[in-house]
This record gives sequence, structure tokens and C-alpha cells, in this order.
Amino acid sequence: MSEQGDAPSVFHPIAQLVFVAAAAVGVYSFVSVAREGESRAACAAVCNLRPTYAGYERRVPAFQLTDVRGNKVDFAAYKGKVVVLNLWTRTCGPCMEEMPEIADLARILKPMSDVALVTISTDETTQEAVDALKSVLREEAPFPVLMDPESSVVKGKLGTNLFPETWIIDKNGVIRARFDGPREWSSSMVVEMVEKVRLGTYCPVTARGGKFSPESEKLCESVSGG
Repeated sequence: MSEQGDAPSVFHPIAQLVFVAAAAVGVYSFVSVAREGESRAACAAVCNLRPTYAGYERRVPAFQLTDVRGNKVDFAAYKGKVVVLNLWTRTCGPCMEEMPEIADLARILKPMSDVALVTISTDETTQEAVDALKSVLREEAPFPVLMDPESSVVKGKLGTNLFPETWIIDKNGVIRARFDGPREWSSSMVVEMVEKVRLGTYCPVTARGGKFSPESEKLCESVSGG
């Protein structure tokens, strides 16, 4: 009887260890699933939009330009806001073709007080830029237009040679993504990406020259279920 009575005391610690191990595995699985869900939520838009550049080490250089009303604008004034920055010129066909989409995106983002859509034109005169916008929008542009006729900022500081080019910049001035060429800017994916940057939910995907890093490709495959 004494030997049978002692049996529970021998196996009780083992049972505890098994329970703890099982619980640890359960917690790990839960955390893994949660992290995967977070990655999917943070990266879905970036992976689908496939920006030419994506990362977190570049910042917008300081610059000042004059808007079409003659007001001097310091880009530093936008600190604390997410900025969608579009670079264009009236002689660029794709720029003019996508401008209605840019205008629609500006209207969509307008209710968000911590988001701004800004454009920079490299046209020689303000009148040329204003007339070009009116010809495609049929109304006054619903976004600020800064003028850089000598391309001292667009080319000299931002390094842009071809248009259109659109940057998504976070509240600290970090360039989260750059898109070369026209896009459907009023799409839900673009709005979702802006919203994620606005909330500080950053995707770790990196891209250079239109190519994702191998790690980023794997991440995007997992996000898309590929």
C-alpha cells in the first residue's frame, strides 16, 4: 500500500513539467500567429503596391520653395504629418494623366489632419503650372503646388530625373516609400498604406531600384499566401 501511495508524488513534478512545456508551446504558437497577423496587416499594401524604393534610412533633405501664390514654404513645417509628395511637370504626359488620381487622393486624405498631399512642379512659370492643372482637373488643384523651375530641389536635393515620382514620408521626415511612374492613387491600397504610416505601423520590407530584397520577397509571399 505504501508503494502505491507514493506513486503520485513521483509523477506529479513530471506532470507539471509537461503542462508547463505544453503551455509554452501554446504561448509561442499564439505569439507567432499574432506576429504573422501583424505582418500581414502592416505589409499587405506595400507588398501589393511594390514601390521602387522602400526602407527607413533615408530622410527628406531640408528645403524651401515658393508656392503658386508666392508664399515661401519650408518643408520642415510638415513635420508631424505624413506627406504624400508628388513631383511633376506639365511636359510629362504620365504626370498629367495621373493628376486626376492625385487630386482624388488629396480629397480622400483631406479629413486626416495629420496627413498632407503636396506637389512640386518644375515648370518655368507659375502660370504654366496652374494652367496645366486646370486643363486636366477642370478646377483649382485641391493640394498645394510648390514651384522649382530650376530643379534645385527636385533634382539637386531629391535626385529626381524622371517624372512622375511620388514619395510617402512619415511624420519624422523618413521616406517610407517612393513610386516611379503613374499609379492609381485613389485606390484602397494606397489609402491603406498611408493609414499604416500615419499610425506608425511600418512594414519591414525594403526595396531598391524596384527590386525587393530576398527577405522582403519571402515576407511578401507569406503575406499574399504564395
